[in-house]
Amino acid sequence: MTFAMNMKTLIVGVGGMTNGGKSTLSRSLKEKIPNSCIIAQDSFFKDDSVVSVDSNGFKQYDTLDSLNMDDMMSCVHDWRRDPQAFWKKVDQTAEKLMPSPNHVFVLIVEGFLIFNHRPLNELLNKRYFLEIPYDICKERRSLRVYKPPDPPGYFDGHVWPMYLKNRQEMESTATGIVFLDGLKSKEELLAVVYQDISKEINMQREKD
Repeated sequence: MTFAMNMKTLIVGVGGMTNGGKSTLSRSLKEKIPNSCIIAQDSFFKDDSVVSVDSNGFKQYDTLDSLNMDDMMSCVHDWRRDPQAFWKKVDQTAEKLMPSPNHVFVLIVEGFLIFNHRPLNELLNKRYFLEIPYDICKERRSLRVYKPPDPPGYFDGHVWPMYLKNRQEMESTATGIVFLDGLKSKEELLAVVYQDISKEINMQREKD
């Protein structure tokens, strides 16, 4: 597999629990970072008809098996092959902008299980994980409308137990994760992460 070798690139992982603020932070980063794209894990859920069901009748959505990870990895590799072409394909404003020779193309990979999929995690240069307390997470989840909608008892019967299981697995296999307090304002979170990524971008620019 051949990837563009003359382009400077950076892949940032924004993970976290359900309703922890992943999407909001990712979109805010994209707005501030030139020539950046987002690939969201939620775009790769399998059809509801093929998602397994546990003994309680709960659909097992909070597992890697519920996601088309091969398709997601293919999308990531498309970006790696030619980040400029990928950027132009997904961003209508890209044609109007010409990156300088030392520009760093940034891919933001966002999702609740991105660090649990080893092939994806190994490609990430920076890793951030947003976390919030149980009660806040449950309240936020109850206010959102999902398709299909959460059945009664789904949060306590599936979502939260799987979060704890997935987190334990993540912490045992993935390293270099920066944990963020999802209760902080979106402006404060953005400032911290953007400053950190900017340092990494500058380091990439200085490389030969």
